[in-house]
Amino acid sequence: MNSGKYVFAQLLQFVDRYEFDKCVAKYDGDFRTRGFNCWNQFIQLFFGQLTSRNSLRDICVCLKAHKNKLYHLGIRKYVNQSTLSRANEGRDQRIFSDFGNYLISKVRPMYSEQGILGVDISNEMFALDSTTISLSLKLFGWAPGKYSRGAVKVHTLLDLRGSIPAFILITDGKYHDSNSLDILIPIPEAIYVMDKAYVDFAALHNIDVCGAYFITRAKSSMDFSVVENNPNIDPRTGLLADRTIILNGYKSKKLYPGQLRLVEYYDSDKEVELAFLTNNFEVSALEVARLYRHRWQIEVFFKWIKQNLVIKSLWGHSENAVNTHVWIAICTYLIVAMVKHNLKSTLSIYEIMQILGISAFDKTPLKDLIAQDQKNQSVKEQKLLNLFDAKS
Repeated sequence: MNSGKYVFAQLLQFVDRYEFDKCVAKYDGDFRTRGFNCWNQFIQLFFGQLTSRNSLRDICVCLKAHKNKLYHLGIRKYVNQSTLSRANEGRDQRIFSDFGNYLISKVRPMYSEQGILGVDISNEMFALDSTTISLSLKLFGWAPGKYSRGAVKVHTLLDLRGSIPAFILITDGKYHDSNSLDILIPIPEAIYVMDKAYVDFAALHNIDVCGAYFITRAKSSMDFSVVENNPNIDPRTGLLADRTIILNGYKSKKLYPGQLRLVEYYDSDKEVELAFLTNNFEVSALEVARLYRHRWQIEVFFKWIKQNLVIKSLWGHSENAVNTHVWIAICTYLIVAMVKHNLKSTLSIYEIMQILGISAFDKTPLKDLIAQDQKNQSVKEQKLLNLFDAKS
């Protein structure tokens, strides 16, 4: 990297402008625009996410204060809040969702070889869940939620190898989680881990037909008959039962006519009994329980993006503006993940995000900036080890 470039300008070199322009051309995004085109809109919103600006006004005020540096940052010119808001309201959000999906297709393979703690299988593994952003129904009338409130749901399929999103769907708060399974295209041999909100037997049967596997929580009201009981279980591991079952309900039996596996497990940490439902008869019963435990990674992911990206306070009120906002946040996460991989950094995405957020106007080469922090971290760890050795 050129040492004379600002950190933000160096980051933009990781963004494929050609692919972005293809997305713009597909939806004619720059039709009748002058200086403030879709690219300038994207990088200003990207700047806002990276530096944790709380509003469009904050973004515009910050860029105006550094107007002499904008050209070197890669930004043509600053605009006022109204111009940026109109762009978010009017320009097709599919431009940014398509570009986000392009980044997903590029970043996911970078982490495909990453292992999953305690799991020794080569299958692709995904966790599916949604997170809710509470809104004012008066301002966001298009997004009804529960109890007369407004809400937006971000449905996410997370690749557990690297915690990279593989699928994103943004809906109103009343959209049921299991409906996202109708849009999802299962990958053969992949394992999908979900909570009991996704127990939709028609959708689960589709996953089975496609040659993929699912692991979910069984509902207590499920009516079934036991076909076979596996006696080879060790209660000391927490396993209570491993059964092959068929559904009894008239409707559920038609929707899922095949056999299922029911694994019952006692979680001694939380002192609760859990029942897992799966179509995977190849792994052991204990592995089914361990695989489901990794569903927690998606909860960690949601917590991370809400704490480190601007998600909870939205930069617009229309459906188009909200979709644009969320997709820019996802793109920011993916770009930082790409930087981490390309620079072979041992720092977490969270740590790199914090460094980049306060260094946007710094001229340190990106590799040196992150490597220096890694070096400092290694020195601190070595000092702690030396101190421990001295005490022992």
